[in-house]
Amino acid sequence: MRRCAVLLALFVLVPAVSSQAAELDARLNGAFRKPAQNGWIFVHLEGTPFNIGFQHGYLLAPEIQDAEKVVVLEQTRESRKDWKFFRNAARDMMWPHIEPEYREELQGISEGLRAKGVELDLWDVVALNAFCEWEYYVKEYNRRHRTSSTANLAAPEHCSAFAATGSYTRNGKVIIAHNDWTSYLDGARWIIVFDIVPKAGQRILMDGFPGAIHSADDFGINSAGIMITETTISHFSGYDPNGIPEFVRARKAMQYAASIDDFARIMKDGNNGGYANTWLVADRKTDEIASLELGLKNVTLQRTSDGYFVGSNFPADPKLVKEETNFNIKDLGESANARHVRWEQLMAQNKGKIDVAAAQRFLADHYDTFEKKEDADERTLCGHIELSPRGDGGWQPPYGAAGAVQNKVADATMAEHMSFTAAAGHACGLNFKSVEYLHQHSGFSWEKSMLRDMNADPWTTFTTALQSDQTGAKP
Repeated sequence: MRRCAVLLALFVLVPAVSSQAAELDARLNGAFRKPAQNGWIFVHLEGTPFNIGFQHGYLLAPEIQDAEKVVVLEQTRESRKDWKFFRNAARDMMWPHIEPEYREELQGISEGLRAKGVELDLWDVVALNAFCEWEYYVKEYNRRHRTSSTANLAAPEHCSAFAATGSYTRNGKVIIAHNDWTSYLDGARWIIVFDIVPKAGQRILMDGFPGAIHSADDFGINSAGIMITETTISHFSGYDPNGIPEFVRARKAMQYAASIDDFARIMKDGNNGGYANTWLVADRKTDEIASLELGLKNVTLQRTSDGYFVGSNFPADPKLVKEETNFNIKDLGESANARHVRWEQLMAQNKGKIDVAAAQRFLADHYDTFEKKEDADERTLCGHIELSPRGDGGWQPPYGAAGAVQNKVADATMAEHMSFTAAAGHACGLNFKSVEYLHQHSGFSWEKSMLRDMNADPWTTFTTALQSDQTGAKP
């Protein structure tokens, strides 16, 4: 009798286990990740917002767990606030302004992580998604609460980029290019290529950071022909806690914009000033490009079908410069200004010849316009803050190991086929070795546990996945 009871119990358990596996299979339906290729991890996600999030959390669980540790280390050290502060702000300040679609996706990520045994909850995931805009919030929080702080919260310089069209490109059609500048702590992990097929909106191909629903460094194309990138506005201040988080607006624009006007409208709606950027946008259908300089108080949209826009973290609108930054536009030794000069030189020298190969060369450029010579440092388009004689290159926040961490280019033909080319690490071919760097810069020993080597990998072309690409996402 006792033996029969045991057998009956086992029999009863089998359907429950099968049911759990079936539910997991249903949530992962169509999703997969490919083995790393030249430094990049390709991930395909599809379905409802919750399922896209679940797939994201499940397939990238180890990378998200690792990335969260880096973000916690950087944010708490920079702000002098603990991680609980950011979790509470994510719950109390950001969550009420996140629309249902992206709430579901964020919840899906946390559930996918839990299914893989990673103990990060929803507020960890939301706080991770906001990592690019926390410094803006903390600065405003300290101001409003009259909190004195030794934290260095100047908006950092991130990225070099351009968009060109018409007489400036080899075939008269649009092209965009971008490299991401950041600390090598998080930059070495900014190596995901996301192919997302949402239930609503456009299909997306973008680079990204583990656990983030937006690109975060903001390079991507969608199936409506919109091509998007940006560079951060240096030395910017301003944040509206009652606005929509930047990471939500950036993802929504990538997913729903079918025109330059759509993009500008979505980014301006509920603008909170977080992660203030100069956005460069192209429409492959019309071969028009635009620059949206999106401050909190001052917003300027320029557009052309024959010309170019460049980005290297310099603010352009005089009113924005005066009211929302402490940027010195006359200091030609400033990285943003030096790189701006170099972009203007390259656009003039290459008018009518700009194509994908030229864009790749631009992102590897080591000419310092302030020194007037080749010298890889914080003033070159391929940024090497770690090679600056000043130690941290004068770059804020004070991460010595920082600069360009990866690169992307897409022209109109590639965008039509939902494709772009990307290079992980420095486009110039220089490798970064963490042990060697920390041996020479003992002041940054606090990075030791998380700092990685960052090799310069070759340019690789990525495109949206075909059904035959699936390698499976079995539980």
